[in-house]
Amino acid sequence: PNRESTLSQLAKTEVSLTLTSKFELLEGDDKDLKTLMTKTKKLVVDVIRIQPGETLPEILETPATSLQESEHKKIVERRAVQDAQTPEEMKSSPCVLEDSQLPLEQKKRRIQRNLRNLEQAGLVSATNNYQDLIKDIAKDIRYQRRHRQRRKAEFMKLQQTLTALNSKASFFQEQMNYYDTYIKTCLDNLNRKNSRRSIKLDGKGEEKGSKKWKPQSLKYTAARLYEKGVVLEIEGLQTNQFKNVMFDISPTEEVGDFEVKAKFMGVEMEKVQLHFQDLLQLQYEGVAVMKMFDKAKVNVNLLIFLLNKKFYGK
Repeated sequence: PNRESTLSQLAKTEVSLTLTSKFELLEGDDKDLKTLMTKTKKLVVDVIRIQPGETLPEILETPATSLQESEHKKIVERRAVQDAQTPEEMKSSPCVLEDSQLPLEQKKRRIQRNLRNLEQAGLVSATNNYQDLIKDIAKDIRYQRRHRQRRKAEFMKLQQTLTALNSKASFFQEQMNYYDTYIKTCLDNLNRKNSRRSIKLDGKGEEKGSKKWKPQSLKYTAARLYEKGVVLEIEGLQTNQFKNVMFDISPTEEVGDFEVKAKFMGVEMEKVQLHFQDLLQLQYEGVAVMKMFDKAKVNVNLLIFLLNKKFYGK
């Protein structure tokens, strides 16, 4: 009876089993079998370059001599110097660099571990002494020169493209400088033309009066500018309230620069500096509407037309 009772209790007891794979779980880049294969081939090349043998398993199982370890260390040090001179964008991944700096015996243990994982995935086989892997390495070496030539050709092509782009950038910069100078010259000429118009001459052609001409400012209500199509809308105001908003546009001493003042419902806003060249740039870029005083939306083309007409006689 006690035995039956014990068996009955055991039958009702929950049993938890934890399964652990006998193969090492891969992390990071090793999850990618292609990356793992590439890393393994690089390690194999490093090992067989120093320690020859009949088969790969024989090489991996035979301890390296102190002379072989010393020779391998020199190669690792030379490679570290070369890697330090390599541009960042052309360096190998950190995992590959870390593997390449391992001592010879540690590399062999890393190869054995990788081979077990690759064999589990069906990519290599220990039954033929990993000959498929050796053949892949031989093929890589055979085509290495072709790969380098292709990369060199691509690099030269990229250099030519970069040179052409730099040349175009220089050309466009010169064009921009030319247009900037041209626009400034036009504005200077227009300003001098208006200045001459304002000077009254007597019969002998001499200047009458020495008072310097000062362009008059433009004063418009928002309602008037709305009628002209310059002002499109003002945030928070209905169109019937535009008559209570006043704009004052005055030219400054700097050619092509204007100072804009505004009063919104009797409240004076901060002054805005308006550069005629900036307006032309917006027009060139196809920007139809700009904002002033963070409230008023203005038609760029019609604002340019208004300034041309009132200040430059165009």
